[in-house]
Amino acid sequence: MAALVATPRRAGSPRGIRDGEAVTGWIFTLPVLLILGVFMLVPVLMALWVSFSDWSGRGSPLSSDVGFVGLDNYAAVTTDGGLAERDFGVALRNNAWYVLLVVPLQTALSLFLAVLVNRAVLRGRGVFRTAFYFPSVTSSVAITVLWLFLFSTSGVVNAVLARLGITGPNWFNDPSGVLHNLLGALGVQSGPDALTQHGLLGVTWWDWLAGPSVAMSAFVIMAVFTTSGTFMLLFIAGLQNLGPDVDEAAMMDGANGWQRFWRITLPQLRPTLFTVLTLGLIGTWQVFDQIYTGTQGGPGKTTLTPAYLSYQSAFLSQEWGRGAAIAFILFVIIVLMTILQRWILRERR
Repeated sequence: MAALVATPRRAGSPRGIRDGEAVTGWIFTLPVLLILGVFMLVPVLMALWVSFSDWSGRGSPLSSDVGFVGLDNYAAVTTDGGLAERDFGVALRNNAWYVLLVVPLQTALSLFLAVLVNRAVLRGRGVFRTAFYFPSVTSSVAITVLWLFLFSTSGVVNAVLARLGITGPNWFNDPSGVLHNLLGALGVQSGPDALTQHGLLGVTWWDWLAGPSVAMSAFVIMAVFTTSGTFMLLFIAGLQNLGPDVDEAAMMDGANGWQRFWRITLPQLRPTLFTVLTLGLIGTWQVFDQIYTGTQGGPGKTTLTPAYLSYQSAFLSQEWGRGAAIAFILFVIIVLMTILQRWILRERR
């Protein structure tokens, strides 16, 4: 009977962890925690302080000469009504259209490519995977320079369009909005007063609805081209983890290929889809190097993005507090978009 009596576990002793293992774990992770704290957490906290200060970029931001200005830097780009607010509104509009187009297109294309190269009947699947993934490992600066050449006035894209009888635009020098161009072709040259007299962040609703500029459209195509390969690999990993039993049962029940994909395969890819959409949202809201290498926000600020505006305000205009404020507003936008996306893709009963 004594052998059948379980020895009571000591209070506070975690299940499955021997004495000293927790301490050993902390010792092994301590170097990484120190590195992250010194090179990530501390700079982020200092940048947060800069966004509330009048630091001029000279000396330490923690010196006694730096004053606390509260929310003045945030108000300058959101409520003051000056050029800074309008530039921030234009940058948000440009980036919002960029996100709205790039994220769905790159997700759909990467999923299509993953389904295509994951089929057992496809020969040379490794070659296709490498070819589709190759643009993702190429330098974004090199891709941008190539894109400037391809989409120039006398570039390859316009030459191909000319063969089809279409006069191509002056891509990276055309600030007109795509939707405004389509409405102009239908005879609509201006919007109603409700859209032209009111707006947000110094930009009228009519300009918010202009769509991406022709120049930004070229960047949209480039983003879809360069990122779909990476997300294709994530979808391939998700597809290879799915068991064939449910799909075969649905086939026996008479479901066609589209029904099996939409009702069986895609719901099982929900975790992968969430990862792809999250990474896509973060990456598209932080677009910088393509703009810096390509157009520096032109033409007419129609390719200006919040990330590039933050750099421009801080490093070029020496408005360090304003640049830091833009960066943290962008951080809040990304967090809110991620939370919204998680709520939309949540498991439902």
